[in-house]
Amino acid sequence: MLAPKMLILELGYALLIAAVLLPKPHQMRLLAAAAAAVWLGHAIWLRDRIGMVGAGLLLLACLVMLVRRIWGNRAVRFTPEEQSMLDRLFTELPRSRARHLIDQGLWLSGKAGDVLTREGEKVDHLYYLAEGEARVVMTGSQVGTCRPGDLIGEITVLSGETASATVTLNTPARFWCAPADDLRPYVEAHEDVRRAIEHGFATVLKAKLRASNRTIAEADKRRSW
Repeated sequence: MLAPKMLILELGYALLIAAVLLPKPHQMRLLAAAAAAVWLGHAIWLRDRIGMVGAGLLLLACLVMLVRRIWGNRAVRFTPEEQSMLDRLFTELPRSRARHLIDQGLWLSGKAGDVLTREGEKVDHLYYLAEGEARVVMTGSQVGTCRPGDLIGEITVLSGETASATVTLNTPARFWCAPADDLRPYVEAHEDVRRAIEHGFATVLKAKLRASNRTIAEADKRRSW
């Protein structure tokens, strides 16, 4: 059996290994800080001054990074429409990172008849519809409607493929849009943002599929009458 002193040392290594396996930086730092605290206690028990210095410095570095993150998140501010967008799509992102993502685009106002994407053409922007409504037309037939909270162009904007449908505003609208040429390299450079965007895309896509299924079912029901 391992002596208690060795068990404490092994616990620190286990915490550090677990930290490396975690996907989020703040979680990694929390476990690394826990490992450093365990090693610091072990060094104090053994009266190992060199061990105390090493573990203390590691613990201090982790705590500084955690405090910086907390302070940075508290200092970030969002408008009501930005906060609504984050609550719907990007709840997993730290506030400071979410602020940086939103700053990649602009908030604009549109009028009825404005075309956001055209079927068969390159998608130049990713849109988030905050207010208003838009119709989705494919091969001449309306196949859906975009409402507040929906993303437009999310399926193709990161892949560079052409739009599968034409999206036109039915009403005056307020929306956030980010240029595809800027968004693609930004997402590729930030793994946490990429995961959050993919999660947001999946959430919106599921909602669109449910709405589309309801529209098809209602159309079939009307034809049967």
